[in-house]
Amino acid sequence: MTSSKNGNPASCERGVLTVLSGPSGVGKGTVCSALRKMSAGLVYSVSATTRAPRPDEVEGVNYFFKSREQFQQLIDRDELLEWAEYAGNYYGTPRRFVEETLNSGKDIILELEVQGALKVKRKFPEGVFIFLLPPSLDELRNRSRGTETEEVIRSGITEAVNELKLIEHFDYAVVGDRVELACSRIQSIITAEHCRKEKVFPKIRPWLDEVRS
Repeated sequence: MTSSKNGNPASCERGVLTVLSGPSGVGKGTVCSALRKMSAGLVYSVSATTRAPRPDEVEGVNYFFKSREQFQQLIDRDELLEWAEYAGNYYGTPRRFVEETLNSGKDIILELEVQGALKVKRKFPEGVFIFLLPPSLDELRNRSRGTETEEVIRSGITEAVNELKLIEHFDYAVVGDRVELACSRIQSIITAEHCRKEKVFPKIRPWLDEVRS
């Protein structure tokens, strides 16, 4: 990886926002966790929540803990890239944390469900949106066996099929057949995004203008 991807502000290059999504049970969390270990400079987005902190959780590391009133203010001020309610608590992605991380030259990754990822795309279209695919629907079904009832599995597969139909809204598709291989592919995507001409031109424009004159 380049020095900018390791978070070197001296490069003056803005980081890349990567959003990893896919159906429930596809292994987003496993891939994201492995990717962070393989990519020391990659920042994992910290969510805001109204859930009470657990004893081992740290403010600003695990979550930004907010009261319901504070969270509502974030919604009203459009300071969240996405948000949702789960089990009576709100969760969301603060725009400021993402922007500050990118402006420091660091890459940041969000792990989101499909609908959350699409919400981010509407507000942050310059991000890189990756859809993690299962090797097959049978494999996705097998991963749930032993932990879920057949009824839950059938419901999950139906939802997964509906989410797979939304893949056209994503920039890249990565098959999660092997964790290390999936991570390598995602690393390659991030590297390629740093090589886009829009990112390279500002660094070479002075001498490029001289060549063109």
